[in-house]
Order: sequence, then structure tokens, then C-alpha cells
Amino acid sequence: MTLGRNYKRYGIDGTYDAIVIGSGMGGLTTASLLARHGRLRVLVLERHYEVGGFTHTFRRPGYEWDVGVHYVGQTKPGAPLRRLFDDVTAGQLQWADMGPVYDEIVIGRDRYELRAGYRNFRDTMIGYFPKERGAIDEYLRLVRQCSRWVGPYFAEKLLPDFLSRTVGASLRHPLLRLARRTTREVLESLTDDPRLIAVLSAQYGDYGLPPSQSSFFIHAMVVQHYMGGAAYPVGGSARIAETIVPVIRAAGGQVVTSAGVEHIVFEDGRAVGVCMADGAVQRAPLIVSGAGVGTTYGSLVPASILREHGMTEAITAVEPSVSHATLYLGFDETAEQLGLGKRNIWVHAPGDHDTNFARFVDDPSAPLPFAYLSFASAKDPDFTRRHPGRATVEVVALAPYQWFEPWQDTRWKRRGDDYDALKRDLSDKMLEALFEECPQLRGKVAYQELSSPLSTRHFCNFGRGELYGLAHTPKRFEQRWLRPKTPIPGLYLTGADVSTAGVGGALFGGAMTATAVLGRSLRTVLARRGPGGLHRRVEPQVEAMPRRSAGIHAP
Repeated sequence: MTLGRNYKRYGIDGTYDAIVIGSGMGGLTTASLLARHGRLRVLVLERHYEVGGFTHTFRRPGYEWDVGVHYVGQTKPGAPLRRLFDDVTAGQLQWADMGPVYDEIVIGRDRYELRAGYRNFRDTMIGYFPKERGAIDEYLRLVRQCSRWVGPYFAEKLLPDFLSRTVGASLRHPLLRLARRTTREVLESLTDDPRLIAVLSAQYGDYGLPPSQSSFFIHAMVVQHYMGGAAYPVGGSARIAETIVPVIRAAGGQVVTSAGVEHIVFEDGRAVGVCMADGAVQRAPLIVSGAGVGTTYGSLVPASILREHGMTEAITAVEPSVSHATLYLGFDETAEQLGLGKRNIWVHAPGDHDTNFARFVDDPSAPLPFAYLSFASAKDPDFTRRHPGRATVEVVALAPYQWFEPWQDTRWKRRGDDYDALKRDLSDKMLEALFEECPQLRGKVAYQELSSPLSTRHFCNFGRGELYGLAHTPKRFEQRWLRPKTPIPGLYLTGADVSTAGVGGALFGGAMTATAVLGRSLRTVLARRGPGGLHRRVEPQVEAMPRRSAGIHAP
């Protein structure tokens, strides 16, 4: 199935009501909702030759791996996230449950299971730490409290400016009381047991910062997200884009690959189109950037426009998230034959997460602070049909961008011996972490390849190879300007940077942007249907938006 029309070969035909820059989860979600609920013709521009951003799959002959989707929570029928997935994919995306244990934490010789279901999670933790019952109960109360407060917090991001100034603080304040505290601060206020703190914060790789640096809000959101269990897309993570793109096309839209955007075009201070890398200009009355805040304000929007709207200092208040490396492994036996399970395994170095994290950032020869083991070929019931007799494994680890920065201007496979040696050393550490947990895999690796932060920089256009967009520090959640509607007329943001980390965060960010454009609540957007499953056309709520026939043309 060909998802995107190749720009270099076919160019762009037709006129469009909106242009979305980037085909990641946020961009595709916004485009799908604008198509289904606003009947807008949306043009999605993707600089990569694959559609999907971190949801696309990486292939080599006989094998495939996901590059960013390892598990998703809240996918049971009726869950809000599942309803949103069903809407943007027209109900075509299916999910395979991962079972009663979604994550296993390994710290030294000790193992801890994270079990699906609030009571199961609680009882299992108390079984491991019987003297910490009160701390565990209070911890779970705070996690649920964050979940209750998140609605008003994000609702404020959709208010008109005058309402945000008058009532916004009352909507944001309850959540900010916890968001301003680090994960470590909150956990240390509950218990003085360092091992309990280590276990409860062991999923910090899901948002990229160790306990002393991360906001407790993002920690609580990740914990709550998986509390009911986790699932994996049937057919692999590529099925996400494969089921969304037809929805965009059904309303007259298009997704175009190999279509790099050089900058956004402005006239009289308003975003009116994009200039492609080859100099061609594509115009539309609505521009949505899913390229991330750093790229959007760092290279797509002229500095003069940022100064005009007082944005220059604001963007210095946030920083990029961590970067990572992924080791992709292929085996010539099935997951069942190899004894691979569905659960993810977090292998942590003994001791304090913050100390281990800092030591590794400063010294590449130090032990890995953690290695994340994911077995997509075991999670996906359709994998053996696509790749009979094969299995794949991903190992993910922290990889500070500064280690790779000296080679950022070199080309793939031409970076030199020192670069290859750095990758080889990192690969060896990641392999050993896998073999310690899965000794049956030793000697059976048929294919391996390591992606570095430079891969993320190249394919996703993230300047520092960041995995999660903006770093989820307490300061990040103080930034009121991180909202879908920018101060710049005609320009909106979408994706994780206006929401939170991960596939679910980017999905919700995309929905927030569509809601801001269409000028209706998300609940209303998802409730109203028109003939044939598509919703009647709604005029977007964009200031002085031109009519479709005015000012829109192909290059």
C-alpha cells in the first residue's frame, strides 16, 4: 500500500483548505479530524519518504521493526483514547492486548511486575513492599488526582485569549501544584525507601527524564495511561498511518512524502503558505505545524515574526528532550520458538536512577542507566503472517546527543572509524543487557543495526535528535504559550509539544488542535456525524479566513 504521493516525482496537484507540516501522530490526527469533522481538504507534507513519524516501521529484507510505538494504554473499547483512535482511523485500527503484565522492572537481581488494573497494581506493589502500604496508597491517590485535574488544565489551552486571562489560572492551578514538583520530590515526600522510589519511577524512559528532573505530572500521566493495561497495533505500528491516510483522502486531501518545507510563508504578518525545499510555494489559508516547537520557531518562522509577537524569549524557556539509540535485531526463528513474551522489560543498573543517568551522560564508558527491551513480533498476532519463521527485538537506551554532535554534518555510512567505534561499543552494551535477560538469544542474532540520535535528526528533523519533543520538566508545564493556536495569525501547532509525551500525548495534541481550528469542544466534534460517516463542512475558526476560492493555488 502506497501511503504518500512522492513530491519529487509527482509534485502537488489541487487546492487545499489547510496545510499540515509533518505526518507524525499529531499531524495525522489533526488532518483526519479536520477532514472528518470539518470536511476540509488537507495537504499533509512529510519530508521523510515514509509516512507516520515515530509511528512508521523500519524494514530490512525479511524483517521489520517499530521505531517509536512499543505499547499504548487506554485502548479498551469505550476508553477516551480508544474512541479518538477509532474516529481518526474510521474504526479500522485493531489492537492486541499485551496481557496482565505490561512492564517488568529489573533492578540488579530483583524483579517487579507492573500488572494491569488499579487493584492488581496496588496489591502487587504492597506484596513487594508490605511496610509501605500507606505510601503506595497515597502515591496512587496523587496519580489519580493528576488524572482528574488534567482536563481543566488542557481545556484552558483552548480558551480564547480574553477568557484565558480571566479564568485560566483557576483551571491551571490545581494541576500545577503537582506539576511544579519533580517526581523525586513527590516520591521522597511519601517514603524513605530508595528501592520503592526506584521501582515506582522505573518507567522514566517513557518520558525521558530521571526522577530529579521530570515533572511529577508527566510521571503520573504515564502511570495512569498504562494502569488499565497496554496493547499493540495489530499489523504493526505502520497500521496507524495506513488507517488514517484514507480518511484524509476521502475528504479530498492528500499526504505527500519527500516534501521538505523550507519555511512558512507570511504576508502582512499572516501565515499563508509554505515554501518547499525546491523553492515552490504552496498556499492555504490555514497552516498547522507538527514539526515540533523547536523546528517551527527555530527555522520555519522568520525571527522578525517571532519578535513581532514577543515569542523570542518564550522559546528559550523550554529545552529539547533526551535523545536515544535503538538496536534493531532480527532472528531466524519465531517469537514463540525463541520463548519471547509480550511484556516489555526495563533493565536498570542497581542504585539511584539520577546518579546512574548523570554518570552515563558524562562518561560513555559507564554502565547503561537502563535498557528497554521490546518484543514487537511477540505482541503482534499478524507478524508471523507477514514474516514467517522470523522474529524481531528492539533494545532502546539513552544516547546523549553531545556524544554524536561532532558527526552531525556528515553523511550516513560515511561518518568515520571513531563514530563506528562509538556505535559498536554502545551496541555491545545493549546486546549484553538483552542476553542477560534472554540468554536463549545469545548466538542467534541474524541481523543487527543501531540507530543513533543522528538518525532521528535526519529523518524527523529534530535538531538535537530528541525523542519526546520538549523536555517534560516542571518549567515546561508553566509555559502558557504552548497551546494549539499561536499568536501568529493563520498558524497553529499540533502534536506532543502542545500536550504530553508519547503516541497518546501526540494523538491528544492533534485533537486539541483540530478542536481549536473548528471552534467546538472535542466532545461535540466526536459526537456529530453526517452522511456517509463524514461530518458536514464546518468553517474553521481562523481569523479573517479567506474563502476557498481566494488565494489558494498549486505551485
